[in-house]
Amino acid sequence: MAIMDIFFGVWQILTLNVQPVGDELDEETRERMEQRAEMLNREMTRLWQEVEEMSQEQRILEERSQEQSSFAWASLLLSALQHWQCWAIAGVLLLLFGLCWWLRKWSRELEREEESSDSDAEEGEWEEEDDDANHPGKYFEDPIQRRLQNRDRDCEAVKNLVGKFIVLFNNVFFNTWYPVLEKAIEVGSAFEGWSPHEEDIPYCLLVPLKPPRGHIFHLEPGPVWPTRNFRIRVELVCTCGMEQPAGETRCFLHDPKEKQRRNEGPSILHDLCTDSYLDVQKTAERFQKMVRRFWKDLPMSATQRLTVLPSNRSCKFRVTQGWEKSLLIELMFGVQQGNSDIFLSSQYTEAAYTPSTMWPESYAVAEIKFFRHIASQAQPDSFHLRCLQLCARSLLGTEFSTHTLKTVVMHLLTTMPLSNWREDILLEQLEDIMGYLQSCLEKKCLNHFFIGNENVPEEIILPLESRMAEPLNLFQHLLQDPDAYEDAWLEYLVLRCRLRRLLLHGR
Repeated sequence: MAIMDIFFGVWQILTLNVQPVGDELDEETRERMEQRAEMLNREMTRLWQEVEEMSQEQRILEERSQEQSSFAWASLLLSALQHWQCWAIAGVLLLLFGLCWWLRKWSRELEREEESSDSDAEEGEWEEEDDDANHPGKYFEDPIQRRLQNRDRDCEAVKNLVGKFIVLFNNVFFNTWYPVLEKAIEVGSAFEGWSPHEEDIPYCLLVPLKPPRGHIFHLEPGPVWPTRNFRIRVELVCTCGMEQPAGETRCFLHDPKEKQRRNEGPSILHDLCTDSYLDVQKTAERFQKMVRRFWKDLPMSATQRLTVLPSNRSCKFRVTQGWEKSLLIELMFGVQQGNSDIFLSSQYTEAAYTPSTMWPESYAVAEIKFFRHIASQAQPDSFHLRCLQLCARSLLGTEFSTHTLKTVVMHLLTTMPLSNWREDILLEQLEDIMGYLQSCLEKKCLNHFFIGNENVPEEIILPLESRMAEPLNLFQHLLQDPDAYEDAWLEYLVLRCRLRRLLLHGR
């Protein structure tokens, strides 16, 4: 706009100051026009200079404006680039998530196709014998078997850890009025090799308790159902005439100093008993505290995590390494009956309420000795544990206990040739197990395996009264309760259907 104003001023000067003249001009007029022309030239020169200066200033302003605009665009571009990187990362994550989802879906489709092909090939073979149907290799290619491949290694780790706890406990309470812990005995399905659990397999060990010096355990029998229950009275005995350990000459019962020491220090009668009877809950609670206390003294505490779990009649805890690997361990406590393989244990009973001073008779140690005996007699490829595992896995969620099926299998292992538990006749063995259970339901009688059974191997040490006793019927309640009998039949039918579906479809 400024340049246009200048040119408009020049145009006014030229038009307003120019006057028409004739062909001939006088001297005065020519001089005046020459002066006017010079003045116009000077004015034009000045105006052009101003125009150039203004043009230069305009260029400078435009350059600055362009620089500012370029800077603004650069900032905008940088911001957009940053947002683009965020969106790119989000896109990559979304792409990875989609890829994982697709791979999982694809693997499931493959599994369904394999299951479908297996079921098509095996359908209708449950009742009839066929070479293909009697090949059980595919029945055990499931997550359970893959998890159990490292079972031996985990068992050793559990035994080593529990052994360290026992050593620490005995060292701390050496020569005190606390019970002495003996070497833990591994019991239960995990150590027997047939755990029905798909994951989180519990490793159970029985810790025998010996009375401290100057004490004895007196066993008092209680009610019998389904096995005997006992109370364990803790009594002081005189050690005056007994052989004493090196450096010990005092009697815990008669020496006044020992009486004072008993009242001031840890005492089994004060800490672990109720009315002089060994209390299950107090014993379990005390050992839970000891596990927490001793954990920090173990080197593995630096890399692994201990979680003590609530339990009234046992010491239960979990040891976790990293985010996934963990071991569930349960310590039960027991008192041995003489030199036999039968213990009074702190395990739970089937009764609705068990007093804390009641210790049920346990055959867990005898059972694991029985399976070890069978393993030493059977062929290395014997499938008796796999049969028990399949049946027990089908039991989950039903009223039947795993101990019922375990008893059935133990009876069959002592009445049938061990050579029959082969891979190629797996279905026949499963039919034998279901047939034996059905026969027991029809007769309402399933005998306890260790009480009054002549087929118990001699390697298993039983109390004389157990060997000479009349057989104990574990289905006695079915004779007395018709509703329970009807429910048991329904549970049996459900179990049979589940086992068939497990074999045909793998689930």
